[in-house]
Amino acid sequence: MKTLALVTRNRKEILRDPISLVFFIGVPLVMLIILSVMQKNMPYNLFEIEKLAPGMAVFSFSFISLFSGMLIAKDRSSWFLTRLFASPLSSSDFIIGYSLPLLAIALLQSAVCFITAFFFGLSIDINVLLTILILIPSAILFIGLGLLLGCVFNDKQVGGIASMVIMLVSFLGGIWYNLDMMGETLKTISNVLPFVHSVKLTQSVLNGSYSEMNSHIIWVLAYTVIVFATAILVFKKKMDSDNI
Repeated sequence: MKTLALVTRNRKEILRDPISLVFFIGVPLVMLIILSVMQKNMPYNLFEIEKLAPGMAVFSFSFISLFSGMLIAKDRSSWFLTRLFASPLSSSDFIIGYSLPLLAIALLQSAVCFITAFFFGLSIDINVLLTILILIPSAILFIGLGLLLGCVFNDKQVGGIASMVIMLVSFLGGIWYNLDMMGETLKTISNVLPFVHSVKLTQSVLNGSYSEMNSHIIWVLAYTVIVFATAILVFKKKMDSDNI
């Protein structure tokens, strides 16, 4: 119940900033529309909607990292968390309390992305629903990454650091172009990071290529566990230091 109370508080705090919500949901949506319109006037398939829509859904999660990082960093700077540290909540309770309302926003982002893609030729079938479900681990990964950044950096620093995550996803996620165009070095770096695996996992499910998802979901789940475990440990350390 205490965790649910924190979830409710964070949900209300998020809704108090509707401009940021519109920005985080609207920017990827506008990019999806622009690139889809461009594709209609191209003689070759560069931004196929079957690949662009799932890639854009993953890209939208990078904005969730920025939002979650700023949210927890803001609470740290206002001493709100320091006061809550006196409560019986554990570090994992705090992380869950911040993650659940952000996960709802991530699912909303995904739904809006695919609904928009329907108007540009994406087929309406069961694979879309399965794709939204398979996006949940990726959403949790990006939320955890943002919370980790918010635990480590202050509210003035986290915006710039989280923006680097957006750039990494954009350039190394394989959303806009084939990674073979980047050369072996950057391609290898991309394949070590989880972003391209999140994109390929989502694309494979949307296109019904379920046999291709296993190699990618392992990377996504592994990074999700590592990032969330690290966020909980760092948060616990912050709790202990602030309670001294």
